[in-house]
Amino acid sequence: MSTDRVVILGGGPGGYEAALVAAQLGADVTVVDSDGIGGSAVLTDCVPSKTLIATAEVMTQVAAAAELGIDFHDSEGDAATTIRVDLARVNARVKQLATDQSDDIARRLDKEGVTVVRGRGRLDGPSRVVVGGTTYDADAILVATGAAPRTLPSAQPDGERILTWEQVYDLTEVPTELVVVGSGVTGAEFASAYLALGIPVTLVSSRDRVLPGEDADASLVLEDVSKRRGMTVLSKSRMESVTRDGDVVTVRLTDGREVRGSHCILALGSVPNTHDLGLEEAGVVLDDGGFVKVDRVSRTSARGVYAAGDCTGVLMLASVAAMQGRIAMWHLLGDTVHPLDLKKVSSNVFTAPEIATVGWSQQAVDAGEIQAESVMLPLAGNPRAKMQGVRDGFVKLFCRPGTGIVVGGVVVGPRASELIHAVAVAVGESLTADQLAQVFTVYPSNSGSIAEAARRLHRV
Repeated sequence: MSTDRVVILGGGPGGYEAALVAAQLGADVTVVDSDGIGGSAVLTDCVPSKTLIATAEVMTQVAAAAELGIDFHDSEGDAATTIRVDLARVNARVKQLATDQSDDIARRLDKEGVTVVRGRGRLDGPSRVVVGGTTYDADAILVATGAAPRTLPSAQPDGERILTWEQVYDLTEVPTELVVVGSGVTGAEFASAYLALGIPVTLVSSRDRVLPGEDADASLVLEDVSKRRGMTVLSKSRMESVTRDGDVVTVRLTDGREVRGSHCILALGSVPNTHDLGLEEAGVVLDDGGFVKVDRVSRTSARGVYAAGDCTGVLMLASVAAMQGRIAMWHLLGDTVHPLDLKKVSSNVFTAPEIATVGWSQQAVDAGEIQAESVMLPLAGNPRAKMQGVRDGFVKLFCRPGTGIVVGGVVVGPRASELIHAVAVAVGESLTADQLAQVFTVYPSNSGSIAEAARRLHRV
């Protein structure tokens, strides 16, 4: 068994998953953490936002209940006309779940013999970390310090009415009018969630469509559904400044228009937490944006220094951060390792409806980066979807001509994050469309549309 000394900067998914692997392989592991075990993914980002979205999903289902034959009445038998959200209780639950998850991970690290040091670490060369006045020698260092919400001088959060996505969970009053600036994944998710909670939402997008980085057909469905449910979407509208005057927040656009609301969420992207860590002095190369450059086994340019997660800018997903961290330790400690393959990463946008993707995209196919045949099957024809009152969404599959190997897919609809797994397995294991089609699915089920789409890709 290994006796390597591993020091990990950051207790998020990239850090704690790496620590568990290293401990399993016999290393002496120290995690240096300043923000709480689990990092932003657990404490201020993924876990909190998806908990909030889980509440929003219930509101969405309730709103559609009448179509399914369900009516709500008060104690006197009169029809109930208003459903309200108690945002203080929602956010209290959100923060409690985040804390509980962090505690669970901390207990697991302790059980596995990982030492956790509270504080901010800094590299003193490629084999030493300094925390406060204490020095930790290391045979290898993993940098997993994450990233923080990007802000602008003209749009500074105040934590009360102008908020980053990490600050929304301190809200106790329901916004009367919410403006979300930024139509990427984070902006779209919060806009969709708060809309479902009954809050009027205006989404400011500098691009021509919501979710410009996602499948265009999927983005179109989401934007259409959002507008139908009452969201105002301002496309090709670039934010110039965000200011506050008492209870009113004003978002000024570069074309002179102004959008006013009671609150504003800034979803302007992320910046890496790599400043003043001694990285460049240790020989670690950063790109122009401050992200750590790594190869497919998480190595940096400095021997013995690895990096994982959002600080690398590779693909800002908790699942990717965790895999980068595991890969780093497998590589360091001589275990079997497969380099990171982004074409096998499945991801999900937790909007209503959800958008899940894996593998090669429609954009890549259209650009000629890969030759692929495709089929898109609307969920509206699926019997289970009909039973659930689902009309929006689709399954799209891509396969290679000739071999029929599945190389990508998109699922748009309720619980797309669960449905994409079957496609991810097909992509990961290089299954053909015929093989995917011949696997039994439950009838009726939304997953049946994946098998049906695969059947439509069959070629004699």
